[in-house]
Amino acid sequence: MNQIAILLTGLGLLVSLNARAADSASSQLQALQRAGAGPFSAAAGEALWLQQQSNGRSCSSCHGRDPNMPGKHQRTGKPIAPMSTHANPDRFTQTEKTEKWFRRNCRWTLGRECSAQEKGDVILWLSQQQSIQQTEK
Repeated sequence: MNQIAILLTGLGLLVSLNARAADSASSQLQALQRAGAGPFSAAAGEALWLQQQSNGRSCSSCHGRDPNMPGKHQRTGKPIAPMSTHANPDRFTQTEKTEKWFRRNCRWTLGRECSAQEKGDVILWLSQQQSIQQTEK
């Protein structure tokens, strides 16, 4: 009986890891491409990240210029975990969560929802960011 429990636990862990791997930044980029967006540009993602809007906001206003570092919400002061997938491997592992935060943050920052192209550009740029410590090794 104990061996069956161990086997089922291992199988559950394997399924969980596969689900997480399947719902990653690259799988989200592929889904955006299937929806008609792309090719994606990391340079465009960075430009959008840093672009200051007429309301004085930018992605970097809360998330910081360096996506490997924690951010802080401009209005509430609430801490925000790093956005790069290298500094925060949990980023872009849940499509529903990614969509929820893009919807909220794009509306607050840009005054509209982000396009699939913009989402893809930003996700690509964030997934390519490595911390300074990693690049110095």
